[in-house]
Amino acid sequence: MKELFDKALEEHLFTPLDVQFAYNIAEGQSPLLLFTAALLSSETMAGHVCLALSEISVETLFAGRHPELAEEFWLAIGEPSAEAIYQDIKDAPFVSLADEKELSPLILSNHFLYFQRLWQYEQRVSRFFSHTSLPQYDNQAVKLILDGLFPLANEIDWQKIAAAVAVTSQVSVISGGPGTGKTTTVARILAALIKLAVNNKQIIKIELAAPTGKAAARLTESLGTALNSLPLNDDERGMLPNQAKTLHRLLGAQPESQQFRYNQDNPLVLDILIVDEASMVDLPMMGKLIEALPKQAKLIFLGDKDQLASVEAGAVLGDICQFADVGYSPQRAAELSQLTNYSLEHFTSEQGPPIRNSLCLLRKSYRFSASSGIGQLALAVNEGDTKHAEKLLTKDLADVHTYLQQDEDDYAQMLIAAAGFYQEYLLAVKTRQLASEVLHKFNQYRLLTALRDGPYGVMGINDKLEKLLHRQGLIHRPYNQMNKHYAGRPIMISRNDSPLGLFNGDIGIILPDEDGALRAYFQYPDGTIKGIQPNRLPLHETAYAMTVHKSQGSEFTHTALVLPKVYSPVLTRELVYTAITRAKKELSLYCGMKIIRRAIETPTKRRSGLAIQLLSAKEK
Repeated sequence: MKELFDKALEEHLFTPLDVQFAYNIAEGQSPLLLFTAALLSSETMAGHVCLALSEISVETLFAGRHPELAEEFWLAIGEPSAEAIYQDIKDAPFVSLADEKELSPLILSNHFLYFQRLWQYEQRVSRFFSHTSLPQYDNQAVKLILDGLFPLANEIDWQKIAAAVAVTSQVSVISGGPGTGKTTTVARILAALIKLAVNNKQIIKIELAAPTGKAAARLTESLGTALNSLPLNDDERGMLPNQAKTLHRLLGAQPESQQFRYNQDNPLVLDILIVDEASMVDLPMMGKLIEALPKQAKLIFLGDKDQLASVEAGAVLGDICQFADVGYSPQRAAELSQLTNYSLEHFTSEQGPPIRNSLCLLRKSYRFSASSGIGQLALAVNEGDTKHAEKLLTKDLADVHTYLQQDEDDYAQMLIAAAGFYQEYLLAVKTRQLASEVLHKFNQYRLLTALRDGPYGVMGINDKLEKLLHRQGLIHRPYNQMNKHYAGRPIMISRNDSPLGLFNGDIGIILPDEDGALRAYFQYPDGTIKGIQPNRLPLHETAYAMTVHKSQGSEFTHTALVLPKVYSPVLTRELVYTAITRAKKELSLYCGMKIIRRAIETPTKRRSGLAIQLLSAKEK
């Protein structure tokens, strides 16, 4: 087995951590147990919550990337049947069944093998979303308020349905693609909840949160604009939250610790919590958030179920939103129809999990018209329609530009184009414009990539772009690589620093202050700009190019996506869709047709038991 593990390490099929974990927990056990332990570690690192034992076969090992080595491992573990794998895992000394009182490091539940910690988080999340209550409410008061906030339309107004769902549920999930009006909807939901509180002579505390600083800043800005147009008096406006926080800040992240200040023993002080960009919330964070909620708090999640899931384990929003198309129970549909004046008879079902009554999909995009290339392409990718996507990419569209990547010259042209688009913000740096203006101009264009390493990854592209910009005289990159800072350098934070209010994914720019000393300027969620001495910054990196994952929660006037020439398993339908939907007005694609076709044909699969547990829950 050691020789096989060494080969797998050379081929990057396992990491040293996977192999070390296997030996730590299963040394002296059978080759099957040793291999399964390494496989569980590898799957978890890839974002899966658990290992599906029934899916282990010689064909599926390593996702088919190395069939020869998969065959060698399969022979070494005894070519086991699915039943033999299950039985050996069940009898292992370091595994316990889910219903046992004494829990082992690994948990076996419904043919799924978990790390104990992730199993406990999944149990907490499934219990929470399976027992969502529909609180008592004044039907007539809710109807009057919703009618005042949403003018009657000729077709179903899903924003009004979503508001009715959120107002009358303790926990609700609203999902919609770009331009479907999630922010407008949540603004009206807030207005409705505040008006109901005033009717009942209550004062409510509302908090807004998002997974990243950028997403929080965008929520603060966009929601503020939407709320300004709503009919609220001064007392009602006094209950509106001033700004969104990151989830880490909301929960009270502790420096150098995995623990949060707010938890089951010290719950958050709030009545309503709205969490935006919920697709980015991983299973452990969701578990910690649920743990810290007061019992009577109302929780509203917003997000796009079709975007990339979180980098860490789990795809909670995706798992929950599997039931969004099941249909409401007849009783719930009747309630919502009464509140909104829209018939939902075609959106009902006698069967389904309780959570379906707290879900709503926003189905109409207001951003992209029928003629929008970006909108059409996003829809084709989301539906896995490669033929239509290819047809769109070869058409002469006003807002989508495709540049085939075939040789070094194409790569060089991509860099030259990016340098040209970054020129405006760099000229703003040279003319000493305000940090707010420089940050605004920098965010008009962004180069996105799927990978971190290699010439088509963020490391390679950032290095080559810096060299090109230096040759063009737009920046002065220091020759001393120990000091990488220069005026105009965009940086991305890659480690949280709660005291500074900086979190993973936050974008800043190095600029000279009034005395000429370099400082890193960031825009905080409340819109303020803060300059920080470079030597105080947490871990960070250059950010002309960033991964698609890191771009979630952001939007750019012009987005460029660069795909590698060789296929990688990270290239999926969700990655391409997420990149496309970062673009507000213009999209450039640098790719080969075979690569993007395969990416569109490859949906992301995150293994977890959450959907199964939600499905088995019973209506109250």
